[in-house]
Amino acid sequence: MEKSVTLAAPIEDMDDAADVENSFPNDLYAHAPQTTAFNKLRKRLLRQVRQAIEDFNMLGSQKRWLIGLSGGKDSYSLLALLMDLKWRGLLPVDLIACNLDQGQPNFPKHVLPDYLKGINVPHRIEYRDTYSVVKEKVPEGATYCSLCSRLRRGNLYRIAREESCDALVLGHHRDDILETFFMNLFHGGRLAAMPAKLLNDEGDLFVLRPLAYCAEEDLAKFAALMQFPIIPCDLCGSQDGLQRNAMKQMLSTMELQMPGRKDRMLRALSHVNPSHLLDPNLFDFAGLTPSPKS
Repeated sequence: MEKSVTLAAPIEDMDDAADVENSFPNDLYAHAPQTTAFNKLRKRLLRQVRQAIEDFNMLGSQKRWLIGLSGGKDSYSLLALLMDLKWRGLLPVDLIACNLDQGQPNFPKHVLPDYLKGINVPHRIEYRDTYSVVKEKVPEGATYCSLCSRLRRGNLYRIAREESCDALVLGHHRDDILETFFMNLFHGGRLAAMPAKLLNDEGDLFVLRPLAYCAEEDLAKFAALMQFPIIPCDLCGSQDGLQRNAMKQMLSTMELQMPGRKDRMLRALSHVNPSHLLDPNLFDFAGLTPSPKS
């Protein structure tokens, strides 16, 4: 059984470890504004990440995490927030960032190595031409995301093993989880989302999503204020009509009409009542018996 580890300080006492309002790791926050609005945003994201780590026992007995860094706003934010927690002494694991260069045309190969060196983060840049494989295997007009992500995940698992890591850490956030839930509901006919923590099929690596409670809107603001050198995805990003985009639009419309709906939906995924669903494999309906009449 995996050992349970509690974070070094309670969530509500995070400020005691370091002054969130006025203290910055120099390299990491070199371009960040020292404003009240930014400090509040940073503080909120840090609390949400720590809460997810604690709620889903992400630490366990782990010693080393591989952080998947795509060059997008979410993975940059993930790296920054985890580094921030580690700098405070609140995340007792070694961190190594990894970018998988998938051979996409015009990919700016210098951006991530330069950035990671500038903030003194241990990292590994790996080249694997999965772009050609995806273009060859996926029919014209079909979406690339599924095959592309499978190939990327397989390589990241391999790299995590080679780097003696216990977990692969990914930048999926609250909105990704909700979009996946509705994609599975509408297109897959099942109730499933993205788990915040799972064990891979081989059973030797965890996959962790510490941004599970973080809103995409907050991460976008954080990334912009931090001036991350964002690298767009020219493969899947060039395709229109993706199912995920439709889910994103639907959720955005719902949130606009009913503010706070996304947080309520995420909370619902944490409060499941199996007896009020329709899966006999999840709840023993056959075993229901009335109490004897007196």
